[in-house]
Amino acid sequence: MPENDVDPHSAPSLGTGTGDELQPSGSSGALTSHLAPLIERARGYVEASSSANTRRAYAADWAHFSSWCRRKGLAPLPPDAETVGLYITALASGEAAPRAKPSAVSTIERRLSAISWNYAQRGFTLDRRDRHIATVLAGIRNRHAAPPRQKEAILPEELIAMLETLDRGTLRGLRDRAMLLIGFAGGLRRSEIVALDCGRDQTEDGRGWIAIFDKGLLVTLRGKTGWREVEIGRGSSDLTCPVAAVETWLKFAKIAHGPLFRRVIGKSKAVGAERLRDQEVARLIKKAVLAAGIRGDLPEAERIKLFSGHSLRAGLASSAEVDERYVQKQLGHASAEMTRRYQRRRDRFRVNLTKAAGL
Repeated sequence: MPENDVDPHSAPSLGTGTGDELQPSGSSGALTSHLAPLIERARGYVEASSSANTRRAYAADWAHFSSWCRRKGLAPLPPDAETVGLYITALASGEAAPRAKPSAVSTIERRLSAISWNYAQRGFTLDRRDRHIATVLAGIRNRHAAPPRQKEAILPEELIAMLETLDRGTLRGLRDRAMLLIGFAGGLRRSEIVALDCGRDQTEDGRGWIAIFDKGLLVTLRGKTGWREVEIGRGSSDLTCPVAAVETWLKFAKIAHGPLFRRVIGKSKAVGAERLRDQEVARLIKKAVLAAGIRGDLPEAERIKLFSGHSLRAGLASSAEVDERYVQKQLGHASAEMTRRYQRRRDRFRVNLTKAAGL
């Protein structure tokens, strides 16, 4: 199919655009039988180059852009910098969709990245340095940029209160305790928690595994910054020990192979084979926060917005009273500055340059 025949309103399938870019040169559209398996494998590698969440978000952003182009009588293909510049202007002013609100700068930047990515999958290039895009985006940043709104950290005493709301007599309660504790102690992202297997190379969709030792739990995982190892030591009490929580979950769930955290079925009496999705971790955190009465001074709707999967990572970064480099390593951050963004209650004036300068 020629490039001009690409459906401008559809998102690339499996992250490979229309598939034309993977067809052999000179093909009339029908894939030769001896290349078909290789092409299918190439598509699989393209799919593995980004997470499923990223692909879903980019597909949704492309659909939003295409819908806006349709309403304005513009063509999303081929790339036109002026069209994209008008689109991000509409986003910033709240005119990109009926009854829309002005988009945050971070949302605009993400949609712009998604548009560029979708063009690349179709064999096109969007020049983001073009004045119609770069100058407009610079103006949007200058006028609308605001400090990021960080999620609240879940501190140790709050985590313990959340654990107390979970029923230790059910499989669901045991699983949820293990997820909260390993997520906090490991400083893990919610996607990293659910992607773990019981051992190495046990599933195709797993992105890490655990190994239990006398002194703790070793988590090997593939995160945003590549493969890394996370050491989770045993706690001072079995009630709050992440390693003991994982061991208890594995024992009563009778899991020895495959995904570590799975759906609980049959009125919490059995465990399925299906891996949990990362959204389940976020829902668990919000539910436990409400049940524990954390930030009870605020309305329920506001409390729900304050906490997310990142609240566990921020809680570890804010609570661990050790050298900052150890926290940085545990979280898998490339810089100490990124780690400091997660610290919600650090001593900001430990170094007083005013006095050090003689004032």
